[in-house]
Amino acid sequence: MTTPIKSTIPLPVLRLLRKLGNDIRDARLRRRIRAATLAERALISRTTLHRIERGAGGVSMGNYATVLFVLGLHDGISELADRGRDALGLDLMEERLPQRVRVPRASAGPGPTDGR
Repeated sequence: MTTPIKSTIPLPVLRLLRKLGNDIRDARLRRRIRAATLAERALISRTTLHRIERGAGGVSMGNYATVLFVLGLHDGISELADRGRDALGLDLMEERLPQRVRVPRASAGPGPTDGR
């Protein structure tokens, strides 16, 4: 009897990959592209494409990105971890700055005047 292999990938990530895989498959079908054709254009095997469309966690990110590129859905990839969208990271960086250097995020009204 074999023991089932437990995934080291967190369940929420597996769900996201499954959704991405389903979305990729739906996009391929909407474009009426055969799996063999998409796999050939992405320079991957049909098996790898099938795993991508199932949302497999063991497929390289490069393969996912290439399939998205071939389908014309790659525009948002570069913004996934963009510094400007990382609110928590920016907040943590700001906390490490000395108080005199911190820049307020929202305007708190007029600044101090020197009385001239």
